[in-house]
Amino acid sequence: MNNKKQLIQIFLISLAIFTIALLPVRFTLGKVGEVRIFGGDESIKDEMGYIVDESGPYYELFSKSDRVNILVLGDNDGLTDTIMLASYDMKNQRVDVISVPRDTYYARPDHKGAASQKINAIYGSQGVIETAKAVSDTLLGIPINYYAVIEFSDVEKIVDKIGGVPMNIPFTMKYDDPYDKPPLHIYIEKGQQTLNGKKSVQFLRYRKGYPEGDIGRVKAQQEFIKSAVKQAIGPNLPSVVKLGLEEIDSDITLGMATKIATKAIGLDAENMSTYLIPGGPKTVNGASYWFADTTKVGDMIEEIYNPPAEDESKTETEAE
Repeated sequence: MNNKKQLIQIFLISLAIFTIALLPVRFTLGKVGEVRIFGGDESIKDEMGYIVDESGPYYELFSKSDRVNILVLGDNDGLTDTIMLASYDMKNQRVDVISVPRDTYYARPDHKGAASQKINAIYGSQGVIETAKAVSDTLLGIPINYYAVIEFSDVEKIVDKIGGVPMNIPFTMKYDDPYDKPPLHIYIEKGQQTLNGKKSVQFLRYRKGYPEGDIGRVKAQQEFIKSAVKQAIGPNLPSVVKLGLEEIDSDITLGMATKIATKAIGLDAENMSTYLIPGGPKTVNGASYWFADTTKVGDMIEEIYNPPAEDESKTETEAE
């Protein structure tokens, strides 16, 4: 188990969004609006663009939506150990997070070997932009506006700043790897508890024992994110996000951050839903992959981008 740089996933980027919304700060836009507030040197806007393909099946849904989609990656020695797309609906005040299994099959004819056909291998050989293209393609052309690459080194400090993360651990997690650098020792007892920074790192690094394998681990991480975001909205939020700003590589600009700020006042952590790319596992030539179900992916996109009419009427009634 060699996961030194695993992702805390959408947790940090959600903190950035919430902080921008909550801090009483206003910026002068214009040229200043294009200033990067994170590290990194790639730009989806400049290198890939995110204009919706007019020939795509969901052109109308995508083009009419007031959403900001952020690709969140975790760098684990050149592999994106976890891949998520965070979609913030600024009109309806919702955050939807789509998890992309790292073993998702994505054909790359110019690359040899079974491992290179997994979507998590793209980042190490071709970088953020090609990874974003693959995720967009897998999600039937969904536009990706920005990216964030997050390392794992400051998870302990962040979790401790927010007072820990309440979690119901489904089974006792025990694992030892004396050859890891530094040696890895995981022990978390089964049951409801508040994980401190050290235990949170162990929880996020733990792999074995989930009945659904890696998919079960993805679902457990999603529950961790939900709980962490709820804990993060509090008096320690500014200092937590300060740390996030120092550690994240992202092309999110000050202008977009300010736009989110004007829209996200009142955004509630309860208005966050998590999804897993629909599909199933299959072994091909001895390699295990996750194959996306295109029809069900389309259903998921419809659900996210076209919420039921009753939700809209409820919002209208409450507004009156």
